[in-house]
Amino acid sequence: MNALLLHLYSALFYLLTPALLLRLWWRGRRAPGYRRNWRQRLGLGASMDRPVIWVHAVSVGETLAIAPLVRGLLARYPQHRILITNMTPTGAEQVGQLFGGRVEQRFCPWDLPLALRAFLRRTRPELCVIVETELWPNMVAECDRAGVPVVLANARLSERSARGYRKFARLTQPMLQRLTLVAAQNQADAERFIALGMPPERVEVTGSIKFDLQLDAQQVAAGQALRQQLGAERPVVIAASTHQGEDEIILAAWRRLRERFPNLLLMLVPRHPERFEAVARLCRRYSEGLIRRSQAGQPDRDTELYLGDSMGELMLFYAAADIAFVGGSFSGTGGHNPLEPAALGLPVVMGPDCFNFQVITEALRDQGGLVRVEQAEALERQLQDWLEQPEQRHQAGQRGADFVAANRGALERLQQAVARLLP
Repeated sequence: MNALLLHLYSALFYLLTPALLLRLWWRGRRAPGYRRNWRQRLGLGASMDRPVIWVHAVSVGETLAIAPLVRGLLARYPQHRILITNMTPTGAEQVGQLFGGRVEQRFCPWDLPLALRAFLRRTRPELCVIVETELWPNMVAECDRAGVPVVLANARLSERSARGYRKFARLTQPMLQRLTLVAAQNQADAERFIALGMPPERVEVTGSIKFDLQLDAQQVAAGQALRQQLGAERPVVIAASTHQGEDEIILAAWRRLRERFPNLLLMLVPRHPERFEAVARLCRRYSEGLIRRSQAGQPDRDTELYLGDSMGELMLFYAAADIAFVGGSFSGTGGHNPLEPAALGLPVVMGPDCFNFQVITEALRDQGGLVRVEQAEALERQLQDWLEQPEQRHQAGQRGADFVAANRGALERLQQAVARLLP
């Protein structure tokens, strides 16, 4: 029965392939990267003649999270070629910015048996490391068929995702049982994987490697220089990784807060580059004093809105701010990583949707470094409180930074787990 379900799933995926190709073309109108190297989605590409370690990171966040492990692999296994696959063009661009030609970057094949077999024949990896939750039944099954160990690194599984897995248990349970190792972020994640059928002896709690993030000294210095241009004495709020609908919320709050704090500056950093132009037009409805990172204008003390419409510079923008609102938390998408601003000593505020980082946001909130709000009005009130009480703001930021520092070490544990599976 399980094999039959996998065949039915594969047949459905094959039937959907023309629609997937059409969707790539359609999305490529605004984001041309989706049209580049489209054959790689079918497993096609040049053969690799060196031993390969395959790392799959779906997009930007996962690429940034796994970057420290990749650096360790480059140092420890110089005879290997590190292959990083992504699903999105922004993830691919992030790989290029982080590693250049030191690694091979490709788009991950769709979950089609023939595409995956073609990909594995051309790359012949000795190990596959999948970041966080990007599990596909055929990907895992074809790796198992080819004798490639699969590690789910920095693994997380929210209760919401676990419910979805349970609905298709006959498909997902065999997939989990084919995994070589699940390196879970915390005990709750580990228990959910085990409850879904993952053998307990193949589950380890290594912690979240997001705590081991390395602050880029150059970006931090550039952010501090940007702050001097904007005015060191004025308050700066950053709205980071925003999704559609969240920009209006933060812009409306900013406009009302400026009645109390006339020199308040808002830095707005949309999550997806295809939204940059639309967000720029929206910002101009609120203020003509807009400066865009991508354009020639220089920010100064008269800048009212600063749009971070560039890729790979989020840490720079955080380093120029006093308070961070982390997006994806008012859009139903589960929120984004609050540890990056916390590591820089910024107090963090997020909306109600944080299921992507549930344990981290709850722990950071319990430590006093993060506040979660349910409504837009509460977001505005929290920002006002921190603007009116700088000492309280600084204390919250320090608690967040201390929390990040106290939880480092997951990267070393993950490296040891990976080393056990490689020559």
